[in-house]
Amino acid sequence: MSDVVSIDPRSGEVVEVVAVETGPAEVDRLAQAAAAAAQPLDALGRAARGALLRALADALEDRRADIVGVADRETALGTTRLNGELTRTTYQFRLFADVLDEGSYVEAAIDHAGDSPMGPRPDLRRMLVPMGPVAVFGASNFPLAFSVPGGDTASALAAGCPVVVKAHGAHPATSQLVFDVMSAAATAVGAPEGTLAIVHGVDAGARLVQHPAIRAVGFTGSLTGGRAIVELIEARPDPVPFYGELSSLNPVVVTPAAAAERAAEIGRGLGASVTLGAGQFCTKPGLSFVPTGPAGDSLVAEMAGSFAGVDPHVLLSERIALAYAEGIEQLTSTPGLTTVARGDAASGSGYVAAPLLLSAAAGSLPRAAHEELFGPVAVVARYTDETELLTALAELPASLTMTVHTGDEDDELPAAVTRALGDRSGRILFNGYPTGVAVTWAQHHGGPWPSTNTAHTSVGTSAIRRFLRPVAWQSAPQSLLPPELREADPGIPRRIDGVLVLPAGGR
Repeated sequence: MSDVVSIDPRSGEVVEVVAVETGPAEVDRLAQAAAAAAQPLDALGRAARGALLRALADALEDRRADIVGVADRETALGTTRLNGELTRTTYQFRLFADVLDEGSYVEAAIDHAGDSPMGPRPDLRRMLVPMGPVAVFGASNFPLAFSVPGGDTASALAAGCPVVVKAHGAHPATSQLVFDVMSAAATAVGAPEGTLAIVHGVDAGARLVQHPAIRAVGFTGSLTGGRAIVELIEARPDPVPFYGELSSLNPVVVTPAAAAERAAEIGRGLGASVTLGAGQFCTKPGLSFVPTGPAGDSLVAEMAGSFAGVDPHVLLSERIALAYAEGIEQLTSTPGLTTVARGDAASGSGYVAAPLLLSAAAGSLPRAAHEELFGPVAVVARYTDETELLTALAELPASLTMTVHTGDEDDELPAAVTRALGDRSGRILFNGYPTGVAVTWAQHHGGPWPSTNTAHTSVGTSAIRRFLRPVAWQSAPQSLLPPELREADPGIPRRIDGVLVLPAGGR
């Protein structure tokens, strides 16, 4: 088995050996331990799992300086960004603890025995229960919020599912550190052994996906990687749910009225959004539609300031850097695409890349501009009228987001754009930028294929729904029912005989 090494992307050099790739026997042991932990973790109940989540948040916060330091050395994302990401990460754990306290996520429903228009009915009670052990694949671009301590882990644990995380090879030292912190905290509050585990290595991840103990898989990464995992799942004798967040173009439309009113503001905002985190966000606005004419020209010129003559950006890994280099070579050689602005040429050691802004006519937009490319690159499509714009929008793939910038003089165009893209987007933004994804009760981070393969979200409280399954109890004795379905008020909202009943206290 090979060593798992941690590389500094600023230099491209190996800094330390973190671990040895996890072998088949160890993957099997960890998966079996997760299976053994499933029932005890569920039996802890909502209050104890909430305490577990808050303990994990506190433990990560206590090691903030160490975690941010290792993550910055390993990702080059900067301490400001990583401190913010760790804050988001601990907030996610605490928010899911609040979800457990509130309790409506179980969708408890009780229909008492009695007469119905179809005749007598039995006593039926239904709620959502944990699915079982979950495999989570850490993402390269969020070493905290979408990795070992990320939203998939937080929502699965909240649901009552043990988690085995496949650490991402781009930040193994960060992954191992936060796992060690979380594992110790889980043990300290009495979580069952096997509640949390970690594996390293591609082969270990593949074996984990196909292990019979694993009941669902959460993944954030490339479309290619997602398809590979789907193939592994389909080869199982018992395929399990796969929740993949995969690829997204995130189109932005600027109306003529918006460009006329605030060209400079929008141009700066778009440029900052594209280059944020070296363009390594799944919500990066990769394609923007801007009207032709002086106002649109001013907007693009302002946007170009985020690209022209700036220092090369450091990318997360060699694989991402190579893919970026190949991608921009293809784009710059594609007929119909013109370079608007480019950063200083990348040189020296490390995984560096020059930011790039390109332009094309919306009426003859090359297919290459429809593809997501990880890194600080974007295309501006210039449109002459509404017909040309809507025709171009009709050809776009589905995305996590769509954005419309509107002006005071707009009439029907924003509605027409929303109709054109709304059924192919998971989040519809107005006068903003998609790279900010708030963690809230109302958030949805998903969309039709190829952005995701599911109707669920990976951000926000509804993410817990991915790791739950419905069960109905018929004519069950009270002693055999979950507390949420017994006659006594469990302190959560329930639907009883068709009527929504709030708990005592009216929450």
